[in-house]
Amino acid sequence: MTHRLSNTFGKSTVTTEKREKLVRSIFNRVAGRYDLMNDLMSMGTHRLWKRKFCKQAANASSGHIFVDLAGGTGDIARALLDGQREVIIIDPSIAMMRIAENRLGSQCKYLAGAAENIPLPDNSIDLLTISFGIRNTTDISKSLQEIFRVLKPGGHFYCLEFSTPHAWLRPFYDAWSRIVIPRLGALIAGHPDAYTYLIESIREFPAQQEMAGMIRDTGFQNVSYSNLSFGIACIHRAQKNL
Repeated sequence: MTHRLSNTFGKSTVTTEKREKLVRSIFNRVAGRYDLMNDLMSMGTHRLWKRKFCKQAANASSGHIFVDLAGGTGDIARALLDGQREVIIIDPSIAMMRIAENRLGSQCKYLAGAAENIPLPDNSIDLLTISFGIRNTTDISKSLQEIFRVLKPGGHFYCLEFSTPHAWLRPFYDAWSRIVIPRLGALIAGHPDAYTYLIESIREFPAQQEMAGMIRDTGFQNVSYSNLSFGIACIHRAQKNL
């Protein structure tokens, strides 16, 4: 079933094709300031989230072929490198991946591609991670099906994404996201519209249990999740059946 995010862009209703073009345009425009904006928007907390996420993901798999989907500027891929693994970054934004390549060089491989059509063969990956990227796809369900397809039997899927905060925190979080973040986007990145979109996409993203249900419906086993910072973000975990 297609999720409501597939036909929205911010507060507007659009076709999936239009959404894909608009989202890709955003990331191409903000690529140079993307990491700085993440630091400012989360007050650096995203680094702690990602550290925990990468540690869990790396410990889950003893395999050697890791993919970071929607890998952007390469911060997750860099954390997964250990000198033995083959780490592949896949992202539809060439501008974002160019930053990753400048940082990591030949330590990683780089493929242009979207989550809805991953450019890899069936049953070829030991671990697939995606960090703050699945909500920017045009079709979450199709993306999950593609992730399931490319994982080896027994392979692991780890997803880090914004989620639904605990009720007591929501008024404060809403105020921060509606008032502060777009102004930071205008001041630092020069694109307030981009960060207005990002906030609206967070609000429309499935809550923890709904997302876990979508992962389970795809065919994954051992589906679980854990909240970070009282539900502002969430780590989803799953495994492809043997």
